[in-house]
Amino acid sequence: MGLFKRNSRPDSIAAQPEHVGLGLMLLQGTDMIDQLAQAHMSWGLGSADRWDLDQRTGMITWAFPDKTATAPAQIIGSHNPSAGSWLWAWANESILPEMSRDSRTIRDWAEAHGQVALTAPKIDADDEMAATLVALALRITQATGFYRGTGSASIPIITFGAVTLTSQDGTISTFKIDIG
Repeated sequence: MGLFKRNSRPDSIAAQPEHVGLGLMLLQGTDMIDQLAQAHMSWGLGSADRWDLDQRTGMITWAFPDKTATAPAQIIGSHNPSAGSWLWAWANESILPEMSRDSRTIRDWAEAHGQVALTAPKIDADDEMAATLVALALRITQATGFYRGTGSASIPIITFGAVTLTSQDGTISTFKIDIG
């Protein structure tokens, strides 16, 4: 798993009075990224041999040599670095509506709070802008996990809930983070 790298904190956004609330949310979301990534690395996120997302069941699965990890998932959007764009999951016809529920929550929040830029289906987005969108998405949805998938052109951004770990011997445990 490649985590988004941020060049710097978005202080310029937070300094603008009309965006004080959004700037604070962005800082909180950025902190959430760091904390969630660290916490989920404890069970192996980022080191799986392979991963799969089943839109019909809404489950993401990571396969390891000694265990599997599964979790309920949502697709937030996809980032296409070569095209410099971001497409929200709610606007992507290849994503089932049940899998874009949290993406629609972000759009609805943006509409309710006058953040018109977050309501466009497709956004010009370099890596830093994509990282900003992920941070805001985590903060708005209060997701307890996120995964930056792999793709040849478009990279899916997936949020997930409690993780069920099943070892080769059948032992099952749950890894859950409470955002409070």
